[in-house]
Amino acid sequence: MNRHITIGNWTQQRTAARAVRDEVFIVEQAIPVELEWDDMDALCVHAVAYDAQGQAIGTGRLLPDGHIGRMAVSRLARGAGIGAMILQALMEQARARGDQAVLLNAQTHAEDFYARHGFVREGEEFMEAGIPHIQMRHVFPA
Repeated sequence: MNRHITIGNWTQQRTAARAVRDEVFIVEQAIPVELEWDDMDALCVHAVAYDAQGQAIGTGRLLPDGHIGRMAVSRLARGAGIGAMILQALMEQARARGDQAVLLNAQTHAEDFYARHGFVREGEEFMEAGIPHIQMRHVFPA
């Protein structure tokens, strides 16, 4: 079994997605627990990436309004294309349901990553959970 992505709702993806988000956001980035978990998870499409051993190594979510968020890849899995796989999977879900564009709030250090996938910076830098962010948008070709 190779690296692969699963797509599903919060009930299906909760355990694996929580493990990755706890590791990356709460432990590594010290984001307060109350800022990480919200009621939107139940309304989102979730992607979870797994390694060859079946370990969850990345996650992201697509909100009903077309925002992609909570993109996270485990430290040891970074640089291997996992984030790109998750992002592409979520973008495909958005396009398949008829979204014209997707938006996200990127941590500024990840702006180049998203730009490589067709996202364009909008507006000024802002702080979210104590971390500098920038809003970015990708419009799907007609």
